[in-house]
Amino acid sequence: MQSISIVGLENFPFVNVGDNIAEMIVEIAEREDVPIDDGNIIVIAQKVVSKAEGRVTELRCVKPSGRAEEVAKMTLRDPKLVELALKETKQIVKASRETLIVENKRGLICINSGIDKSNVPGEDSYALLPENSDRSAEKIRSQIFELTEKKVAVIICDTYSRPFRRGQVEFAIGIAGINPFKDYRGQRDLFDYVLKVKNVALVDEIACAAELVMGQGDEGIPVAIVKNVQRAELNGSFSAQELNISKEEDLFKGTL
Repeated sequence: MQSISIVGLENFPFVNVGDNIAEMIVEIAEREDVPIDDGNIIVIAQKVVSKAEGRVTELRCVKPSGRAEEVAKMTLRDPKLVELALKETKQIVKASRETLIVENKRGLICINSGIDKSNVPGEDSYALLPENSDRSAEKIRSQIFELTEKKVAVIICDTYSRPFRRGQVEFAIGIAGINPFKDYRGQRDLFDYVLKVKNVALVDEIACAAELVMGQGDEGIPVAIVKNVQRAELNGSFSAQELNISKEEDLFKGTL
């Protein structure tokens, strides 16, 4: 019988600028008697990575541009928040009273360029996404190997809405040491039909599974260790940007 296990690291301390996330993971895993083994997948909430990297900004320090003022009027948002979003944005996908959807500098299509207030202390403080989530994931992965001599994979995840579906799910926004996909194309199903489009975003599925123990509110579990994912192809050089779809492939283009 196939099974996986997902262990959330509880009693994780608040993360500050300059903290070493890898050291914190290893120390807490040891304290809670959770072994880190070869082939484990470490899923980390984006927010703690952003905090450690100093990617938290206070709105009172932001001066909105004329462009931000214009977009703020269209979207009924704080011009300072819009200015933060625009600085992280490659292009605006949709600006309306309901939402500000952008393509950020890392190619992610997201609301407000991924800027978020949840689980950030300080009424005026907001967290930005890491500058380069893949690089952040690789750094943590390398440091965990230095500390434990275990070859793990790392997924940095964040919460996103989905077109035409209510609710939010976790997306992998940075990865290291794991193929983002499980590609079934060209293989055959139970009835010998050739699969033509089945290319599973495995790292997103793992991120969603990890969220079941990490939570979204006051659980205080920003890291989960996922074990025994047999379908995952570990090691190798991969990027979360491989998950970003091109305009030619986008089945929903023109619908927003």
